[in-house]
Order: sequence, then C-alpha cells, then structure tokens
Amino acid sequence: MHFLTTIMSEYGYLVLFLSITLGILALPIPMEAVLAYAGFLSFLEQLNWFGSILSSALGCTLGMLLSYWVGYKLGMQFFEKHGKRLHIESERLAAISNWIRKYGNKLLIISLFIPVFRHFIGYFSGITRVPIRVYILYTGIGSTLWVSSFIFLGKILGPQWEIYFEAIKRYVIIASIVLFFLLGILYVIKKLRNVVMEAGTK
Repeated sequence: MHFLTTIMSEYGYLVLFLSITLGILALPIPMEAVLAYAGFLSFLEQLNWFGSILSSALGCTLGMLLSYWVGYKLGMQFFEKHGKRLHIESERLAAISNWIRKYGNKLLIISLFIPVFRHFIGYFSGITRVPIRVYILYTGIGSTLWVSSFIFLGKILGPQWEIYFEAIKRYVIIASIVLFFLLGILYVIKKLRNVVMEAGTK
C-alpha cells in the first residue's frame, strides 16, 4: 500500500485506473484503501474529486469487462474441469451461476461492495452469457457507486481517513451483504406470490 500511495502522488489518475483494473482481476491490491487515499488527496487538492471517480470507475468497468470476456471464452466446462485448482468447487460454481440467473442486474450493482464475490461475478456473468449491453450498463452503475463511496469517504475524513477507514469499511460491507439477502428474500416472496396467483386462476 505504501508503494501505491507514493506513486499515486506522482501519477494519480493512471495509478487509480490501473490498480482498480488489476484489483478487480484478483491481484492482491487493497482497492478500497487506494480509493479512500485518492479521496484524501482530493481533500488536499492534489487530485480532482471528479477525475478520481472517473478514472477509478473506468478502471473498475474495464476490469469487470475483462473478467466477463475470460468467462465467456472459457465457458462452464473449463471451470468444471479446473475449478478445484482455482478454489472454485462445483457446488459453489453452480450456486453462483444460479444466483446470477435469478438476481441478475441488482446483483451486478451490489457485488462490487462485497470482497471476494466481486472478483468472480464478472467471470460467471460471462459463463452464464449475461447480455453484454445489460452487463456494461449495470456494471458501470455499480462501479461508479462503489468507487464514489470510498473516494467520498476519504475526502470527508481527510487526515483521519486511516483511523476510521477499516471500521467504516466493515459497516459498508455488512450493509451490502444485508441488502443482498433482502433482495433475495424479496425475489423469493415475489416468486411465491406469482405461484399462488397462478394456482388461484386454475
């Protein structure tokens, strides 16, 4: 992280773009901390707030598109064959694929707030052939919301961003997971209601 913060002061927007792109592709980069530090630099007026959001959102979207392309090209058979080497068991593969088919667009927006899951959502979207236009639209929205949240956090906290960052990050992740499950519950309720209504018309 120290290396990234050092070069960010020199090549701010490029470092943001590349670090978020590579982080989405599962390289060990502390992306939320990078975003929050960019917010701190905007607090110091060393970076432009809008420029930071734009470059990091574009980097995130590019990373998601690259992972989608890999998933699309490799397909389900590759992950079924080599999943164990990538720590993706067949049960987890099937479960994530089913979640994407069921919850689709909403999942693409929320997934970026959930560590680990965001690294796989792009691959599985490609595997399950989510329409590319839909994928770009909702990934772009999710990317912008995600990077804006942490850049705004760093800008608001200013010099104290490191002190409160981890605690706030934890709450953001918990809130995202809760929202994720609430959407799942609402989806199940909607499906059950439709089943009941169909049964009533017979």
